[in-house]
Amino acid sequence: MNERFQYDNRIVKNFLFITVLWGVVGMLVGLIIATQMVAQNTPPDAWYYWIVRPFTWLGEQQWFTFGRLRPLHTNAVIFAFVGNGIFAGAYYSMQRLLKARMFSDVLSKLHFWGWQFIIVCAAVTLPLGITTGKEYAELEWPIDILITLVWVVFGINMFGTILKRRERHLYVAIWFYIATWVTVAMLHITNSMELPISFLKSYSWYAGVQDALVQWWYGHNAVAFFLTTPYLGLMYYFMPKAANRPVYSYKLSIIHFWALIFIYIWAGPHHLLYSALPDWAQSLGVVFSVMLIAPSWGGMLNGLLTLRGAWDRVREDPVLKFMVVAVTCYGMSTLEGPLLSVKYLNAIAHFTDWIIAHVHIGGIGWNGMLTFGIIYWMVPRLYGTKLHSTRLANVHFWIATLGIVFYAIPLYFAGFFQAMMWKEFTPDGFLVYKNFLDTVVEIKYAYWLRALGGLLYLIGAFIMVYNVWKTAKAGKLIANEDAEAPALEKVAVVNEGGHWHRWIERRPIQMLVASLVLVAIGGLFELVPTFLVESNIPTIASVKPYTPLELHGRDIYVREGCYTCHSQMIRPFRSETERYGEYAKAGEFVYDHPFQWGSKRTGPDLLRVGGKYPHSWHYYHMYDPTSMSPGSLMPPYHHLFNDALDTTTTTKKIEAMLTMGVPYDKEPYGPGFAQRANAHLDEQRAAIVAGLKKDGIEANADREIIALIAYLQRVGTDIKAKPAATAAVAQP
Repeated sequence: MNERFQYDNRIVKNFLFITVLWGVVGMLVGLIIATQMVAQNTPPDAWYYWIVRPFTWLGEQQWFTFGRLRPLHTNAVIFAFVGNGIFAGAYYSMQRLLKARMFSDVLSKLHFWGWQFIIVCAAVTLPLGITTGKEYAELEWPIDILITLVWVVFGINMFGTILKRRERHLYVAIWFYIATWVTVAMLHITNSMELPISFLKSYSWYAGVQDALVQWWYGHNAVAFFLTTPYLGLMYYFMPKAANRPVYSYKLSIIHFWALIFIYIWAGPHHLLYSALPDWAQSLGVVFSVMLIAPSWGGMLNGLLTLRGAWDRVREDPVLKFMVVAVTCYGMSTLEGPLLSVKYLNAIAHFTDWIIAHVHIGGIGWNGMLTFGIIYWMVPRLYGTKLHSTRLANVHFWIATLGIVFYAIPLYFAGFFQAMMWKEFTPDGFLVYKNFLDTVVEIKYAYWLRALGGLLYLIGAFIMVYNVWKTAKAGKLIANEDAEAPALEKVAVVNEGGHWHRWIERRPIQMLVASLVLVAIGGLFELVPTFLVESNIPTIASVKPYTPLELHGRDIYVREGCYTCHSQMIRPFRSETERYGEYAKAGEFVYDHPFQWGSKRTGPDLLRVGGKYPHSWHYYHMYDPTSMSPGSLMPPYHHLFNDALDTTTTTKKIEAMLTMGVPYDKEPYGPGFAQRANAHLDEQRAAIVAGLKKDGIEANADREIIALIAYLQRVGTDIKAKPAATAAVAQP
């Protein structure tokens, strides 16, 4: 006997519209920083000076520098745009696949408003420099807790709906939603282990190599289980719906799902090839990354072959066009990712714009285009009308596709040629491009084209906003959509035959547990030995904890997002040791909470910058980068010269480090150092000010710039002879 019920479309509408809003915001911030990067320090006599001046002026303001806006851009696109897109699609598809209204309207609303509150918190805190300094996990500990709570709310609502379903078998899209929920929970909690020292400041519990491994285990799998698996679930639901065809292969779906979630979790270390990470972990990352090609392409083919017999409609239907390009970009990025994990190619591509292009093929190609297709499919159905303009949707499609082309292709070339320039030697054995900046100037054309591509993509999004608004205006929201389905039988049918996999498709809890076990295996196998086997991170006796002033300076370095442009990881290549100095050792980073290896070099590596220049060089460089590096794209940091260093937190910072095992209770500091830390700090900054005075600079000792100079002069000096200027103040 059929039961009557209603689907909750209002929550879908809420998530869908906020997806559009945050998408535009995230893309706009991306366009701003893309323009800042190439146009910063444009000379006033340039013909385009007044065109780019608003962007560069913004980049010179304390809250809108590239280092602060870049995390805002990534968080806005990943967690606001894509995140809300996931929830919109999942809430729509889950109700229909399970033939049930969501478990709780209250939980749905809590989920929606809780997630938006988190995004607003991110939008406020990141420009203020409140950050953990870990890429894609920059939000501070109170927001991390909020994320956990909201994710639990989503999980209860999702599993409550699954348990009250009227459809016995769980469709493949639901498998991917379950795996997403359990894995994201595991990743987020593990990577967010922090020790707070105040309401908005904490230190990562992990240090150095261990922090890097946990971070990229999280970072890579955030891509896997936030940007990939839920979108695969959406693909498996919306693509057959849009094409009006069944999924091409049920068996391929099974292989795709289980192989993908098991293999993906191992691949994180491929982000750390040639780094100080133990070789065995790097090798595991390479092997499993290459293996990922098989399940990833299995899923892509399953999606594209679903269109068999419907390809003629692709010419006319913008929804299918968006989906085809999205799945194609998924195939490209999941082929390219494993190839980039091969050491030979990684040695060329890593730290260059090649990686930025690769990431955006996944982001704006796979996630963006699929989101657009889903929006165009859902809005008319939610409002009981037709799409306002198919023509405008087609215009959006072509502009967005052109935007991807203009964005990615120049960056692929730029990344490759910059890597070649970094490695080019003269016949006499000297670097051809000794000045790193020369290699940046050579690829500025690509940065301009990247900004053009971003502009086109954003224009397309604005066209979609208009089209969606007109569609909604022409119809009326069907807030509660009537539906009916037979009640689920209380007793499962035992001998129903069919594929063996159907056993677990009837059991959501077993599906949850099996998914958790599979994803946990890879994580435990890689993380546990790195933490427990001492030989993985050999200690270096000369490596000492940072002085209190250096610790403050390091926090400023993190706050300003310097890691978004500068690495602190010299790889064991001749081209890098010639340019920067001794390659990085695992033992150098044991007191780095968090690690700051970076993932992109828009500026040079800074691991051996300590003692390379006098204090005055850093002083002038931070005030006006072009004064020391003509043509530099780095913005000035005037606020460091105006803002006084907050030394009220010094004691808490030292005590936090002690809690995490940093030996401030031993030589050269000794017991009770936390209470003497500010005296030591005053002594060191007085020495730096005295050094500046010798170069004719009258500086205030209490300014933040002095702490940053102290940190920069310390970086990477523990394993080389210290210059007299810094050695004199390194001891308490």
